[in-house]
Amino acid sequence: MSEFSWWLLIVGLVVGAGLVWLVLADSSRREADVEARELPAEAAWIADAMADQGRPIDQSDAEEVLRLHRSYLAGPPPDEPDDVDEPDDVDQPDEGDDLVPTDADPGDDPTSARGEPAA
Repeated sequence: MSEFSWWLLIVGLVVGAGLVWLVLADSSRREADVEARELPAEAAWIADAMADQGRPIDQSDAEEVLRLHRSYLAGPPPDEPDDVDEPDDVDQPDEGDDLVPTDADPGDDPTSARGEPAA
């Protein structure tokens, strides 16, 4: 009877490990999973999403950007990433802008009114 108990324990561990793997497995698509025939559909989706954000882009431009991105990923990694400046049109708060209202007490949580968790 003790041999059956060990066998049952081993099978249980294997089945449990398989279930944990299935639950924790990352099923999101990666660049290698996207086929070349999907490129026009992906570019159309990007063009629609950009238009919805008020920044229209041609589908052909989106396809070219996707092709360039894929060729960049296919190459070797750079020795050191270049320092890239942020574009000027990005909305960022000025240094003088207060992120916390001036009438807030030190114990008040300014994020609680927006429903965000406190850090």
